[in-house]
Amino acid sequence: MNKPILISHPNKAKMIAHRGLSGIETENTAAAFVAAGQHPYFGIETDVHRTKDGRFIIIHDDDTCRVCGESRIVEETDFDTLRTLHLKDKATGLIRHDLVLPTLAEYIRILRHYEKHAVLEIKNPMEKADIESIIRIIREEEYLPCTTFISFDFQNMLHIRSLLPHQSAQFLMEQWEDSLPEKLAEHRLDLDIYFKCLTKERVEKLHKKGVLVNVWTVDKEEDALALCDMGVDQITSNILL
Repeated sequence: MNKPILISHPNKAKMIAHRGLSGIETENTAAAFVAAGQHPYFGIETDVHRTKDGRFIIIHDDDTCRVCGESRIVEETDFDTLRTLHLKDKATGLIRHDLVLPTLAEYIRILRHYEKHAVLEIKNPMEKADIESIIRIIREEEYLPCTTFISFDFQNMLHIRSLLPHQSAQFLMEQWEDSLPEKLAEHRLDLDIYFKCLTKERVEKLHKKGVLVNVWTVDKEEDALALCDMGVDQITSNILL
């Protein structure tokens, strides 16, 4: 497969490429971001970690082993060492010397070139000062208006909200909680939730509170169409478009 699977629905949600077009290219690489940029996705999602020396690098896992075969704990390794690692090709599993862990600025520059919305997951709990540094990098690239911050850590989201009162921000959840609509509305946050947790009733409750609904990670067409029937606003996928 060398292209995404197109879905069609009269109430189609905005589509977000998960870790770039990771169903085709190695996740969270420039190759995956460029591949997504060349298709009509609304946004491109990625993950950012703080390195040992206080810099920021793009990778999902806490450990590099899965993507490159060499085990390094990201937050216990300095940035320059992480940049020397070469990653595995999606199709062959072999190391490709052109695939490295991107910087946050590199990710943003690719999205700006292709005019895609950035959906940036802040991995693990971060100090407010680190989140300020992330914001500064994106602001220097003049891309804050086209960025949504997401995180599973609620304190990260509160830091975002205190630093950027009107910024697009989505709290990541793996399970539904009945308190979510009120909790999110109170802090002016949207929701990015595991898709199997949702029902039409729950989507309606969120919308009544003014909460936008994103879902992860949807790779089957029938699931995406059912979610469009429910009225979700965004769908994050490895391969659907």
